[in-house]
Amino acid sequence: MTLPLPLVQTLQSSLPKDAWTAILEHAWEICSQSLVQGQAVAEVLRRDRTLADVDLYLATAGWDLWSHFEEVVPCTSQELVGWWNEHSPGRAILILDAFSLREAPWILHQAEAHGFYVHQARPTGAELPADTTPFSKALGFPQRSALSNNGAGNAHAFPGARTESVDIAWADCAALIGSEPDWIFWHHWPDHRLHDHDAPGKGLQTLTKEVEEHLSSDAFWSLVERLATGRRLIITADHGYAASGQFIDSDAEQSDYLKERYKSGRAIPGDDLAGAWVPPIDLAIESAHGRHLYVNGRRKWKSQGGYPTLTHGGLSVLEVAVPFIELSRKK
Repeated sequence: MTLPLPLVQTLQSSLPKDAWTAILEHAWEICSQSLVQGQAVAEVLRRDRTLADVDLYLATAGWDLWSHFEEVVPCTSQELVGWWNEHSPGRAILILDAFSLREAPWILHQAEAHGFYVHQARPTGAELPADTTPFSKALGFPQRSALSNNGAGNAHAFPGARTESVDIAWADCAALIGSEPDWIFWHHWPDHRLHDHDAPGKGLQTLTKEVEEHLSSDAFWSLVERLATGRRLIITADHGYAASGQFIDSDAEQSDYLKERYKSGRAIPGDDLAGAWVPPIDLAIESAHGRHLYVNGRRKWKSQGGYPTLTHGGLSVLEVAVPFIELSRKK
């Protein structure tokens, strides 16, 4: 393990809140640095491998920190509600489904060139489990699809906002943005593309190329411009994802257990006990969304059809931390 000494000292001597603050600051420092167009793949892979050391600590010596995650880490859904209530109309939120810390540099370091101020940029925490429906419920929507075509009504945390949930081209998204003062816009990318990068030789490498293409495009920034015209804009996500194609297979006994219990997933609901391994390979956690069992750390196993190369729902930093970026247009 090659964690920085100051981080190790903090993790060993601090309360859970300070430990989690240090972990997320470390992850943000690594992931938020600028990326060079055309050279991003190798650097994103390097950053992902660097954060494996944090995940190893959390899966072994620091596994008990996961039981405190929900209570001490600023939660994206709560931060959105707080931000909304602190601002007058002229507000917009763009949710990119499964937009992880890896993708933050494309927003942060192109914003000025596209005519935007960055007012704040930091990591926040996903719901547990780190999945779409728990996040939508935390915002007061029964599910993501409820936002489609302004169908969410007012029984949610953002009454009066125009809502949309789509999986269409950025240019077509921009055309949907009208003059309404408040918007909640949930796009299904890149989550809906994760399974398309499951083939051998794909995974984080090919997704990174796609991310660069999308988040550097004029069409994407035209959507951002439309949302930010006359409005403050937050860009964030419901959850991140694990580049599980980069993980090492668990040993035979653990693999059999994980395959039987989790199939090809990373979390399941229920009251069953976690496995008997020490340090634990899975954890039972009671969250605002009920009791679930979670795969602990960077583990994968052989499963029917192959374990997905990109997935989410388990306990690793890049699954549970997302960017929270506030922009406005320069005058």
